[in-house]
Amino acid sequence: MSNEQEGKQAQLKVIQFDKAKQQLIEKAQPKETFADVGGMEDVKKKVQMNFILPLKNPEFFQAFGKEAGGSLLLYGPPGCGKTFLAKAIAGEIDASFLHMELQAILSMYVGESEHNLHDIFETARSHKPCVLFIDELDAIGGNRHTMRQHHERMLVNQLLLELDGLNSHNSGVYVIGATNTPWYLDSALRRPGRFNQLIFIPPPSEAERELILGLKLKDKPQTALNTKKIAGKSQHFSGADLEQLVEDAVEQALHRSLESGELQPITQEDLQESLKRRKPTTLEWFSTAKNYATFSDVNQDYDHVLEYIKDHKIR
Repeated sequence: MSNEQEGKQAQLKVIQFDKAKQQLIEKAQPKETFADVGGMEDVKKKVQMNFILPLKNPEFFQAFGKEAGGSLLLYGPPGCGKTFLAKAIAGEIDASFLHMELQAILSMYVGESEHNLHDIFETARSHKPCVLFIDELDAIGGNRHTMRQHHERMLVNQLLLELDGLNSHNSGVYVIGATNTPWYLDSALRRPGRFNQLIFIPPPSEAERELILGLKLKDKPQTALNTKKIAGKSQHFSGADLEQLVEDAVEQALHRSLESGELQPITQEDLQESLKRRKPTTLEWFSTAKNYATFSDVNQDYDHVLEYIKDHKIR
């Protein structure tokens, strides 16, 4: 390969990475705030104490050696609004929002994944106040003792370095991690000063399910729908499950429309039929989480999960 070809290839690689970063950064503050997040009062209180009050009362927190900034780990079943909550936190504190995804980090070239990770953190530091949201944290912060590849362990090491640097000399950067499987994270990530604030994000309540259904059905052709009834019968459904339920009902209405040649609205029967065919995907997650919390949770980090299972009679 000629020097010119190598140069073009390297340039293309940089352009692709820069383009990915541009897609991830929302320089304008998100519009979502806590007012758009139904329920989750305990979650909001923890976020207020860790992220919002230090900004509004800096003198009190500085007196105790605490600065604005820090980290938070959201966990729970998939599809329950962890990303939406992170955006709402950014909107609540008027911060920019940086959503870090795997495709902007991982690379086949040795050392480049660590470099990309560092660049993302530097971007967050240059846009303070900034919420840096790391989705699927377990994919880059897994347990190093179970990793066979050296480069995977090095990426975890780099993440630890960035978090330590973040807390030692930076304020105004808020790192929020999200994972469905927190028990697979490297134990070093859970030490004080890193992701030591662990918050359980449960499936939506009945009132929240009714709201989600209304939002997903909005502006779609429909008859008079009783979403409250559907919400009452969709226990343990995640937001993603409810979205799929509506999609199933839409397909039924479309099928009738194509057969008749006339637009056919979504009916209550469509929703009920869709509900019969759907099972909540969260139940499998609760089964796994229950086993871990019961037999392997030495520090009792997941007692909230066991309480939720008991209160909601999940088997």
